[in-house]
Amino acid sequence: MSRQLRRLNADIIFCVIKENNMQTTKHIWQNGEMKLWENTMTHVLSHSLHYGSGVFEGIRVYETSRGGAIFRLDEHIDRLYYSANAIKMKMPWTKEEFKNAIVETVKINGLKQGYIRPLIYYGYGELRISPLGCPVEGIIAAWPWGKYLSADPIKVKVADYIRIHPQSSVADAKICGHYVNSILSFLQVNGEGYDEALLLDFNGNIAEGPGENFFLVKDGKLVTPKLGTILAGITRKSIIELARELGYETEEKTITLDEVMSADECFFTGTAAEVTPIGSINGEPVAGGKTGLITARLNEEFMRIVSGENDKYKKWLTYV
Repeated sequence: MSRQLRRLNADIIFCVIKENNMQTTKHIWQNGEMKLWENTMTHVLSHSLHYGSGVFEGIRVYETSRGGAIFRLDEHIDRLYYSANAIKMKMPWTKEEFKNAIVETVKINGLKQGYIRPLIYYGYGELRISPLGCPVEGIIAAWPWGKYLSADPIKVKVADYIRIHPQSSVADAKICGHYVNSILSFLQVNGEGYDEALLLDFNGNIAEGPGENFFLVKDGKLVTPKLGTILAGITRKSIIELARELGYETEEKTITLDEVMSADECFFTGTAAEVTPIGSINGEPVAGGKTGLITARLNEEFMRIVSGENDKYKKWLTYV
């Protein structure tokens, strides 16, 4: 490919991003080098582009009185490397090297608040199903990004698609290919006028949203699906710990759809979603269609933590 054509492709990509109101930053880390956003390229025959054989994380950086702070960076790095191991990736970087690269990417872009996307993928080598003849490559991007879902209670519908079977894949790994399942469920319910989907597991019990973990509140008690068929969410783990610290009984267990439909409150959690109240499920109101009191309190306390206003949880923050 000529230099002029590569540049034209970069300009087209950059223009499409701008037209869709995604705020770009100046630099992206790629394979150990800091590159200009519009010059970061990969080959169209990369294995992961064709088969979904990549792994990724979603991480947030929050503005605090001490500057930008990355939320639970060590835990995200641990999960990224766990996911990579699940598809037999031999990581070219140590955890500490990759962690430092994330901090440097945030720093060089002057990002005080926003979203960080590390992605590790099998690059261009060969196109057999086996990725083992392909190089392992990586990028880290960071950009300003506000709340993923509405701050107001959202409308949710149970999708026709179920969450991937735990014997079909490594269900708690954050593997790119898993998210086709999420895309299908979102497209289905969004086309019917809903904001987000809720997926059941292979037994017909509650699993999670397309990109979020699920909680319900009943008689002052928090309940969330147990691990096994869901992503081991880092925000989920944080909310469980926070809720118990605040004195709320919290249980991880199998949840039926009937239990959900009789809940006092329901909400999603996730790096992008943070704490998102659910106002209705399948057209039936939850908490009168408003944000429940416990949901609101957990959200308020969570935002205090990520903003650096609760010293008890300062261990969760990596200051840039």
